Amino acid sequence: MSESLDIIILTFNEERNIEACLQSAAQLKANIFVVDSGSTDQTIAICQKYTPNIFEHPFENYSVQRNWALNNLPLTGNWILNLDADHRVTPELAAQLNDIFGKQVNEEINGFLISRRTMFMNKWIKHGGHYPTYHANLFRRGFGMCEEKLYDQHFKVTGKTQVLKNDIVDVITDSLTSFINRHNHWATLEAQYQMEQQHAPALDDNGQLVHPRLFGNPMERRRYLKKRYEAFPLFVRPAIYFTIRYFFKLGFLDGTTGLIFHFLQGFWFRFLIDAKIYELRKEAKKR
Repeated sequence: MSESLDIIILTFNEERNIEACLQSAAQLKANIFVVDSGSTDQTIAICQKYTPNIFEHPFENYSVQRNWALNNLPLTGNWILNLDADHRVTPELAAQLNDIFGKQVNEEINGFLISRRTMFMNKWIKHGGHYPTYHANLFRRGFGMCEEKLYDQHFKVTGKTQVLKNDIVDVITDSLTSFINRHNHWATLEAQYQMEQQHAPALDDNGQLVHPRLFGNPMERRRYLKKRYEAFPLFVRPAIYFTIRYFFKLGFLDGTTGLIFHFLQGFWFRFLIDAKIYELRKEAKKR
């Protein structure tokens, strides 16, 4: 007995990315669903070549959009794979998933962890602890949801998960300008979140967040290390993080492109978060 798969892809003005994403998704024996948030370019026309299942929903934030799709689309598959327009399903992963879902999956498994292969300026970033990086974007229908966070959201799976050996390619930017603009926006969201965490008592999330656990699955370990990072002083922690990542975790082996990536993503971005936290603290003192 085989399993059935649905794929959900979020879009907004993704005419540069979406066709390659859809072509890669077409390798899978699956129904493709697109949730668009008001594209004004050729995104919809491109999507119509691959699937009739195109829906529109206003974008509030990533978590809300993902969970709206999970709760409102006419999904019929036993399993759901969540993709972004800049993701590419590798042929190896497609073959593995077609094999897995070509027969009945162990009933104890409710999700699969898939690593992302980060592509930056057309280069695969292999070092600096950036690969493999696992995400639970494939799970049984009804057993997964997206964390309700403004930034750094992960999918939370109820039950056991299994790590897959093949990857999703993540083309994280089409230009340095786009990269900087997006990370400036994300730095604002992360600074606001960290400020809220500092000034509000811990609330019971009813098990809806990925909890930090040193000896948990790869996502839980990464959340644990992030919490440890946040305990260090502002402006000191980005320097420590970059040093560990670039030198001790061999980020320098990614060459000149890797230097640009690790510096911007591993130092500048995190320094910017700290600067925004510093600014928010100064503003709070004036009130």
